Amino acid sequence: MTYSIVARDPDTGEFGVAVQSHYFSVGPVVPWARPGVGAVATQAMAELSFGPRGLDLMATGVGAPTALAALLVSDEGSASRQVALVDATGEVAAHTGENCIVHAGHAIGAGVSCQANIMVSDAIWGAMLEAYEHARSEQASMARRLLAALNAAEALGGDARGRQSAALLVVPASGEPWEREVDLRVEDDPEPLQELERLLVISEAYRFASRADDQLVGGDTEAAGALFEAALERLPDSHELKFWAGLSLAHAGDVSAGAALVKEAIAVQSGWSWLLPRLTEQQAPGATAVSAHLGL
Repeated sequence: MTYSIVARDPDTGEFGVAVQSHYFSVGPVVPWARPGVGAVATQAMAELSFGPRGLDLMATGVGAPTALAALLVSDEGSASRQVALVDATGEVAAHTGENCIVHAGHAIGAGVSCQANIMVSDAIWGAMLEAYEHARSEQASMARRLLAALNAAEALGGDARGRQSAALLVVPASGEPWEREVDLRVEDDPEPLQELERLLVISEAYRFASRADDQLVGGDTEAAGALFEAALERLPDSHELKFWAGLSLAHAGDVSAGAALVKEAIAVQSGWSWLLPRLTEQQAPGATAVSAHLGL
């Protein structure tokens, strides 16, 4: 009842999973990923344990094909399952049970697998793989490549029953199990991929802002300012990003320009004028200068 993609980026080592389905809240069901370990998609008559169990197996050093075999060997419902795994080496394994409702199938590429069931045609999974690889050739981010694959499926008609929810998950090449680069879910929407795209733009903007904060802590105000600008390019109407970007500009030496951005934020959300004079320089470099400039 779903189409999905699992992938590992050979250059960055990132793992990603993305899915869309005519099913309420598909995010907690299909996509699973763990930094340094791999990614899993479990669907059709989905067995949720395949996600954590598959990751646990690969975490021991077991490759994706062996992990998949271990998941299926004792599963009485395997004929109705669809599952795909990619491991830390980029090896991929996928299974489409013979009882999955047509059109159902999967396509495997280098470090990537696309799978689908109850589709309008058997062209879906091949088109997803082609779209992912094309986006990779254009140096798109992992999240953008995954979304391109979903859009390719939808362009060909996608799920025969329509659409309802979607999810996008990207984790780093290494790190703690809870670390995420992108973790977005659309639980119920008439156009879940459009909503997923909107959320991804917001996510990208806030990731730039987070990196800017890191640069501020490290004392590189010029780099922080550039990153805040990149964030605002993606989300120009965000009063929160304007506020923090304004403080960054002020801390970098352009108090007037920084205060102008903060003033714009206050015009949209007056609560910023309450917060500003309560921020210390340690908490938010530039706050004191902007507060004084605005007379707060």
